[in-house]
Amino acid sequence: MGAYSNDDLAFIPSHCSPILSQDFSSSKHIHDNLHGNIYLQPLFLKFVDTEHFQRLRDLKQLGAAHMVFPGAVHSRFEHSLGVYWLASQAVHVLHNHHRMELDIDNFDMTTVKLAGLLHDVGHGPFSHLFESEFLPRVLEGSKWCHEEMSVRVIDHIVDEHCIDIDSQIIQRVKEMILASSEFALPKSSREKYFLYDIVANGRNGVDVDKFDYIVRDSRACGLGCNFASNRLMEQMRVLGDEICYPAKDYLTVYKLFSARADLYRTVYTHPKVKAVELMIADALVKANSYLEISSCIQEPSEYWKLDDTIIKTIETAPDPELKEAKDLIRRIRRRDLYQFCNEFAVPRDKLEHFKKVTPQDIICSQKCCGVTLKEDDIAVSNVRIDLTRGTLNPLEHIRFFQDYHSSSKFSIPDERISHLLPACYQDMIVRVYSKKPGLVHAIYEAFENFQLKTYGTKAQVYETMEKKRRRL
Repeated sequence: MGAYSNDDLAFIPSHCSPILSQDFSSSKHIHDNLHGNIYLQPLFLKFVDTEHFQRLRDLKQLGAAHMVFPGAVHSRFEHSLGVYWLASQAVHVLHNHHRMELDIDNFDMTTVKLAGLLHDVGHGPFSHLFESEFLPRVLEGSKWCHEEMSVRVIDHIVDEHCIDIDSQIIQRVKEMILASSEFALPKSSREKYFLYDIVANGRNGVDVDKFDYIVRDSRACGLGCNFASNRLMEQMRVLGDEICYPAKDYLTVYKLFSARADLYRTVYTHPKVKAVELMIADALVKANSYLEISSCIQEPSEYWKLDDTIIKTIETAPDPELKEAKDLIRRIRRRDLYQFCNEFAVPRDKLEHFKKVTPQDIICSQKCCGVTLKEDDIAVSNVRIDLTRGTLNPLEHIRFFQDYHSSSKFSIPDERISHLLPACYQDMIVRVYSKKPGLVHAIYEAFENFQLKTYGTKAQVYETMEKKRRRL
């Protein structure tokens, strides 16, 4: 940690991006391996120095991806600091480019920075696994999401730690965090809507949250990344209360979405990563009734105690009620994972009416082969990979300008972009796993039968090796 001082709105040079020079006389800095020095002023430190925010150190950013990519052990803590820093840069860039017409004041800057800092404080163990794989199975009809939990935790932090902060700031921060979720709140201000697009952009998906995690995750996994946020950050402008980008940089914007899709395909939904996540989800479900894990989401005062160490709790507990869950964790430790049987990509003309495949679908497609499959023998992963707008071209929802003297904005339709870009913007991949090695062949054949029955053809790209299918 260290201290510096300077003007609040000026820039100082950096090797990677423009770093804001603020009044650092009472600030602390943290050296981040992606952004360099990140400076935290006293107000933001009041939130960082709480057990609720420090809990993010024990939440891996990429869930179980480190089981396949050993370097992917970074946490929600450093990601949150990174988003705070990029949000800080973004709002200062806009202030400097639009000093008079936008009237960005200290209230605006504080809300954007605080939203960036706290946007992920509501995440559960193993990140998205908790809300997408675990909770729907133990709480029927649950629509819980980490963004909604984040705003509840923020209220709790303010009350618990008696943080002296304007209630209007907190209200705006909560609105910004929920802006891209189904729980989006009505904006309390009728002005400066563009500020809501900086951290969690519900309008078109271009936000500093992605700017940070795409580069951070790629680096941690040892993958290349050809997306650079600096160019977009430096050249963005506000036209008609919306953040716009130079038309000549439309491919740079597209790289943001394509890089994200590549990470989903290569890392986030890697077949082995999903196998581990399916096992962790099963372990949490089996342990839930005894440990009452899901009950923690009711109260932020209990929720902060929940992090990735729940697995170690299960693994080391002597309680016989946790035996099944413990056995699953032991299997993960010994690399005795659910066996990947095969996958297929849903044909393009079937995407619109696709219905998630279930273990029961596979069982109903089984023909006589000497083994009777049960629902608990099979795990199915329905993986959707898109460019944030489903089957739509994301560039059509982003506004561009011709040059810096332009006062008008426009979108770029399909026919005006590079013909090398895809004509379809979404993949749906169905993967099937056997929970028991000896059933791989039976499940593989049932899975093929399901494809033939559903699509009239086998949609898989390759066949699982015969020696793997026959392994006992």
